[in-house]
Amino acid sequence: MRKFWLLFAQATTIGLALLFVINTLKPGLLSSAARTGVITLQESPTRSTDAQPSTTGFSAAAKKVMPAVVNIFTTNEIKRPPRPFMEDPRFRFFFGDEFEDVPRRGSNLGSGVIISQDGYILTNHHVVEAADQIEVALADGRKTKATVVGSDPETDLAVIRINLPGSIPIITFGQSDQARVGDIVLAIGNPFDVGQTVTMGIISALKRSHLGLHTFENFIQTDAAINPGNSGGALVDTNGNLLGINSAIYSPNGGSLGIGFAIPVSTAKKVMEQIIQHGSVTRGWIGVAAQDLTPELAESFKLGETKGVLISEVMRSGPADKAGVKPGDILVSVDDKLLIDSNTMLEAISSIPPGRISALKLLRNEKEVIVQVKVGKRPKSRGQE
Repeated sequence: MRKFWLLFAQATTIGLALLFVINTLKPGLLSSAARTGVITLQESPTRSTDAQPSTTGFSAAAKKVMPAVVNIFTTNEIKRPPRPFMEDPRFRFFFGDEFEDVPRRGSNLGSGVIISQDGYILTNHHVVEAADQIEVALADGRKTKATVVGSDPETDLAVIRINLPGSIPIITFGQSDQARVGDIVLAIGNPFDVGQTVTMGIISALKRSHLGLHTFENFIQTDAAINPGNSGGALVDTNGNLLGINSAIYSPNGGSLGIGFAIPVSTAKKVMEQIIQHGSVTRGWIGVAAQDLTPELAESFKLGETKGVLISEVMRSGPADKAGVKPGDILVSVDDKLLIDSNTMLEAISSIPPGRISALKLLRNEKEVIVQVKVGKRPKSRGQE
């Protein structure tokens, strides 16, 4: 009995020793052993060291767009406040001309996109506003003077023109109406005068309005970095097609916080065409002020699910006043186009050519009223619709 016990002990010792040696020198031989209740994941036995880095990127889109994005430098004369003492002969006798009014000049920086071989450039109104001189620098190093064709403060868009010999690169227009939240976009411009720069992000939101930036707001919101100097630059898709004109950022200190706004190319194209053809933008106007219907207002007017806007003011002798529109009316539709809020009302009326007769559907004292209004021309200053 003792002999068998010694043989068993020796065999066990040798077996444990063999397992220890195999596990130390060849651990892979034991990896295929079955383990009840354990899910074994198939993994590569070795780590690949010859894998090539991914070549997926947006260099093709950037290469396509960057030549058509320009830097815009403007200068303007800064007016000093009036100083009556300069006209005093005694003052001039003692101090001479040291305090003579010498014109001071300020400078501004922005971006723009070339839209045609004729030299037209689309940019922001605030980039060229009050500019005495405009200089445009192309990506290939060429520089030239530019003139303002026209601008539209209510959308913050402007068109300028350059005259250069030879061919110039132009941008390709995309379909901003087909853009979706989450789409990747590139912002191209000249932030802080560091040189042409490309930043990447996504579309964070569409049809942003009621921001108080401009009269007509239908912004594309993006988190692609937009900084001072990017204004008027291009927001493009991954194929290098123009989706919007970078216009504004949300920032308390002037730096990018990931909330930038671009004017969609669908809006920019309409404004651009009118400016090139007529030098300005003409919009329809009926002379009313309106406010959105809140749930409380809708309940007080017993509207139920009815959409529309509340007419809060009617300009005396304006088109709406002549047609019989009254404060307190609920404007439901314009030419059968249903209105959701005051922004859609503004867009609907402004798109009607002045002089045309349009049908307004109103609710007055819970009854439907249809009036015919002869649309007027919208005044240049911001005011009633």
